[in-house]
Order: sequence, then C-alpha cells, then structure tokens
Amino acid sequence: MKNKESPLHPLDQAVALQPIDQGRWQGTTSQTYANMVGPFGGTTGATLLQGALSHNELLGEPVSLTVNFAAPVADGNFEVVVRPLRTNRNSQHWWAEMVQGGQVVAFATAVTARRRDTWEQTEAAFPDVPLASDLPAFTRDAAPPWTRNYDMRFVDGELLGEPDKDYPSRSRVWMRDQPSRPLDYVSLSALCDAFFPRIYIRRPKLVPIGTVSLTTYFHAGGEQLASVGSDHILGVARANHFGKGFFDQSAEVWSRGGALLATTHQVVYFKE
Repeated sequence: MKNKESPLHPLDQAVALQPIDQGRWQGTTSQTYANMVGPFGGTTGATLLQGALSHNELLGEPVSLTVNFAAPVADGNFEVVVRPLRTNRNSQHWWAEMVQGGQVVAFATAVTARRRDTWEQTEAAFPDVPLASDLPAFTRDAAPPWTRNYDMRFVDGELLGEPDKDYPSRSRVWMRDQPSRPLDYVSLSALCDAFFPRIYIRRPKLVPIGTVSLTTYFHAGGEQLASVGSDHILGVARANHFGKGFFDQSAEVWSRGGALLATTHQVVYFKE
C-alpha cells in the first residue's frame, strides 16, 4: 500500500509558482498569510526569491535580496517575471517583478553566488538568552493571520508590551515556522520580515505602517541552513531612528548554536 503524500506546507503553498513561459510564473496570494492590508510582506519577498531560485539559469545560492513594495498587493492572482541581469564566473545579478493588472506591485534585486571556503569571523555577538523551550509561546488573539504561521517566543520586546528602558525598540525572539518546516533560503527570507514594526515596540500604539524596502543578507550556505532543520532561530531586532514619516529597522538572525545566519534592514512608512 502506498503512503499518501504529505500535504504541502502553508509557506510552500503561499510561494508556489506555476510556469507560464521562460522567466514568467503565475502565483496566488494566500489567506493564511494575510496581513492587515494585503499579504504578509515576508511571503511577497520569498515569492520573488522563489522565482529566481526556480529559473533554469540559476547560478549558486542567495547572497542578498532587496525587495521594494511599490503598491499594496491585492488578494488573488499575480505574475512573477524574473531575469538574470548579469552572470559572472561565480556570481549572478537578478531582477524580479510581481505584477497585477499590468502594474508592478513589488520588485526585487538579488545576488546569487557560488560560495567558497574563506577566512571567517563574526563580530556581532550571540546574546545570552533563555532557550525557546523555557519561554511561553506568543499569543495572537488580535494579531494578523500571518502570525499564526510562526511559533514566536519572546525574550523581550513583545508586541505592544512595555519597552525596555535601556533598549526601548529592541526585541529578542525565538521563532520558527508553524507547523515546523526545515529552514532554507525561502523560509529564512520570510522569517527576516517576521519582526513586528519597531514603532509598536518603542511606542506601544497601533498606527498605519507599511514596509517600503527590505534587504536581507544571507551569511549561511545551504548546508548550514539544512543543519538547522526545523529548530527555532533567534532574531534580535532594533531601530535607529523614527521621524518624518519613516523609521528604519535592523535585525540579526542566529541559529541556536550561535551561527549568524542572516542580517536584515528595512525602511518603514508610518502615519500618525
């Protein structure tokens, strides 16, 4: 008797692309990853990255991904158009667009490369924090639907909680996909946008916000991500400046063993 195929993970459903022709795919937004307006930006970026990773001219592994959110993504179908801009001996530059109704709603640039063994040093320090198993899971009664896809365990800086007097915009949080899923570049790129807006940590008050641009730098190779498996990873997020309608947000993402997997930076619009 044959075993039934395991159902596709919700994230893989959200970023699934059906080929139309060379460098063009069709996808559909996922209600599972709905945000306050449109889909969770992490899945939008992961979908654009998925387009590059699905291209038959792909060289190497992701090194960086910059996603610009040009307009709200509407519920329903979209097209992803991807092309390599330049391919060198060991690196490749990509352009990707998400299109709805003939208009670009999000676009991205990415760099992939063949990784080589070189001298290695991490100057950022892995923080001394409790293990995920020692912390309660974040409750999501009033949070957007996309948060239900992540098991989050806050060390500090919980959504709409009391800000730390020394690090008022900082959050330290263990997180992983829920249901659990082995870590790869697609899931890591989405997790790098799973930090709540810093303005909601620094000043616990809900105001309209929207990410304008998000850049992620991938420091780990594919084998290292695979070794993490479905374990929690630790995110440390903070802001540097709020004002004139925008704030920045930066984060480090670590394995439980203390390896820096990625760093991420974004600029966010807010309205009083």
